[in-house]
Amino acid sequence: MKFTYETENVCSLAINFNLDGDVVTDISFLGGCNGNLKAISKLVDGWTVDRIEEMLRGNTCDDNPTSCADQLAIAVREAYEMQKKQAQK
Repeated sequence: MKFTYETENVCSLAINFNLDGDVVTDISFLGGCNGNLKAISKLVDGWTVDRIEEMLRGNTCDDNPTSCADQLAIAVREAYEMQKKQAQK
């Protein structure tokens, strides 16, 4: 399923990704540090929600309490929990 997450307090404006069960693919960021975010997207493609959270959650950018990587971890967890709720209905 395709998801879009509107980021908060970072340079990128949104994150698009697919979620199949707990596996995240086809990640793309709108805005932000283009080269770095393309690299992150390639590196974590095919990872599970848990693995992305484990590796990226809590990463900060400069004095900011979050980062695009942290926002990705938040986004995939929210999408996964929403997907689980919908499946239970």
